[in-house]
Amino acid sequence: MEGRLLARARARLESRRQRNRDEEFRRREEIYGKLPEVRDIDVRLRGIMTELVGLALGRAARGAEEMQAESLALQTRRAALLRQSGYPEDYLSEIHSCPRCRDTGTLEDGRPCACLIALYKEEQTAELSPLLKTGEETFENFCLDYYSAVPLREGQPAPRRQMESILHICRDYAENFGPASGNLLFTGEPGLGKTFLSAAIARVVAAAGTGFSVAYDTVSGLLSAFEREKFSRDAEEQEAAASRVRQLMDCDLLILDDLGTEMPTAFSQSALYALLDGRLRTGRKTVISTNLGREALAERYGPQLFSRLNGEYQWLTFLGRDIRSARKERG
Repeated sequence: MEGRLLARARARLESRRQRNRDEEFRRREEIYGKLPEVRDIDVRLRGIMTELVGLALGRAARGAEEMQAESLALQTRRAALLRQSGYPEDYLSEIHSCPRCRDTGTLEDGRPCACLIALYKEEQTAELSPLLKTGEETFENFCLDYYSAVPLREGQPAPRRQMESILHICRDYAENFGPASGNLLFTGEPGLGKTFLSAAIARVVAAAGTGFSVAYDTVSGLLSAFEREKFSRDAEEQEAAASRVRQLMDCDLLILDDLGTEMPTAFSQSALYALLDGRLRTGRKTVISTNLGREALAERYGPQLFSRLNGEYQWLTFLGRDIRSARKERG
């Protein structure tokens, strides 16, 4: 799990633990005020615990059986007092939001607990909020009805058939994401669902509970972070940018949108190559979307970067008419 998001998840877990401790304190003060005998019993129980420690060290004035009998009698009396006053017998017990790990986030065998994983996934989803805009970006909501069943150009497959195949590929990619997965490149005209399916992939991978980290950015946003890291004179801004660059470089799955809309400069070419090549060399996966076709990408980015895109990515060509226009026509 990615360190920054994991730290935020652990901080939320610690906040949850502190709220429980505060509630335990409030309950004790409430009961001690109403039932002073319970306070006296708790003091005596703590004293017995101290005696038991002394017994283990060979410094006890009485035997373990006598102490255990007194402890049991005190606990029985305590439970009766609470019950008679209308409280549950466990009202003063420790409170844990997660009984499996007792709010530590770690199980006895050292594995992360499901509660920590759930918080981590929530942090991932929050990070992906610019991509998951409406909450409707799911494979189930990807409507093939907006794509024509008739080819738009001679020699092309029908858009609906093409998009049905792409939908199947993307769903399979998301549901089986792992170290053996490849990289995807979505290409096609604007408004054909490239960003929507990118979001659906991100949603499934982030929610899978496998611990894979997912990040999203546009190419322009990515390059802006690279520029601030390299050129900013503000130390705080530079460190924030460096953290963002590390996240984009190191996440298990990067969703990179709008390739080809950024200003073409020597710096942008170099930064893009460093990112994509670095992720390929470390086995990290990337899903890229662009409105440019193969020839336009080759011309814009040159042989070095294009060879990475051409040889290391599965190209999926989106076909059809702008879905937004189709929706307006349908009313």
